[in-house]
Amino acid sequence: MRDREDARGAGGAVGAVGVGEVDGAGGTTGAIGVLVVDDDFRVARVHRAYVERVDCFRVVGVAGSGEQALSAVGELRPDLVLLDLYLPDVFGLDLIPRLRTAGHECDVMVVSAAREADAVRGAVRHGVVDYLLKPFDFEDLRGRLERYAVQRGMLRDTVVRGQEDVDRVLAGAAMPVPSALPRPHRLPKGMSAETAGLVERTLREAEGSLSASECARLTGVSRVSARRYLEYFHAVGAAEVSLRYGATGRPERRYRFVGAGRGVVSGGSRA
Repeated sequence: MRDREDARGAGGAVGAVGVGEVDGAGGTTGAIGVLVVDDDFRVARVHRAYVERVDCFRVVGVAGSGEQALSAVGELRPDLVLLDLYLPDVFGLDLIPRLRTAGHECDVMVVSAAREADAVRGAVRHGVVDYLLKPFDFEDLRGRLERYAVQRGMLRDTVVRGQEDVDRVLAGAAMPVPSALPRPHRLPKGMSAETAGLVERTLREAEGSLSASECARLTGVSRVSARRYLEYFHAVGAAEVSLRYGATGRPERRYRFVGAGRGVVSGGSRA
C-alpha cells in the first residue's frame, strides 16, 4: 500500500521524539542511525516504520520542522537524515548548509513530493545521497537504503591507490569495473565473506535469475540476509535486477549475475 499522504499535511509539527525515546545514537549499536524529518506526523510515522523494517537501520528520532531537525541532529548525531522539503519554517534544502556550518557531517536523503527541476538540481548541488519522490512504498525506500548502506561501507573502507579507486568513489560504487570489485575485507560492516561467497556462487550457478526467497532456500540463509547480499552485488555492478509482475501484489525483484567471469568475493575466476 502506498503512502499517499501529502508531505505538507496538516502542518502539525512532530517533535524530536528520539531525544527521549531512543536507545542511543546510531553509531552505538553498529546500525545506521536515521533521523526522519517530516511535518506531517502520519507520514513521519509511516516512514519511521519503513526504515525500521530494513536490516541494519534504526530510527533515532523524528522532527517536524527545520529547527527541530537542527536540534535533533546536534543531540542524536544520526548517520542519515531522511529530509522532506516542505517544512513549516524552512525549505528543506536550506537546512543542509546550516547543518554543515554547525559541523554536522550526516548524509541527507531527500524524500519529498517536490518535482520541480530546481529542487532536484539544488539537491544535487547540496550533495544529497538520493532523492525519492512521494508517494512511495516500502520497497522503493528499502532499495535505496540498502544501496546507501553498501556505498557507505565501501566509501568508509576505500583506500585510494589510483584513478580507478577515485572514479569508483565519485560514481558512488554503482558500476565499478571488474578489477575494482570489493575484496572480502572490504565488505560492508555486518557482512561476512563466507556468506557473500555462498550467495555469489548460488547466483552464478543459477539458470536465469533468482528471487531473494529462492536464494534463501538454496543457501540456507534467511530471506532478509539473502536480499541484503543480492542488493550488495547489484550495487557493485555484479548483478542486475529485473521485476516480475504477478497477478496480485507488488512485483518480485529478481537478480541475475553479470560479473563477467570474476568472482566478487574471491576476485578470481571460478570453474
